[in-house]
Amino acid sequence: MASRRSFLQKGGHFCAGAIAGGALELPPPATQADHQRFFVFSLVGSENPTRANFPFVWAAALREMGHEVRLELAGDATVLIRTVVANNVTAVGWPPLGQAFDKVVELKIPIFV
Repeated sequence: MASRRSFLQKGGHFCAGAIAGGALELPPPATQADHQRFFVFSLVGSENPTRANFPFVWAAALREMGHEVRLELAGDATVLIRTVVANNVTAVGWPPLGQAFDKVVELKIPIFV
């Protein structure tokens, strides 16, 4: 009967090969079925610039990845539609909301208010 040590010495080479082979496996190419539909909803307005910026950035990123996206603004977030407000809302470490809003419009993401 083989000892545990001899089994691990012999079987270790097989395991290392299996792990290496698994690491080299590439995911299949994306298909139309991989694309999803997203509904991004926001209630945050200009009182919290960082949280107000996220839905616009997320929607643009999802659209650029090829997903279908819809953006819904309700409550305090409805004021972000105004150009004057959007251009003056700047989150810490982010460009002005107006730039993110322009990107959403450029990508033709529907915005519901």
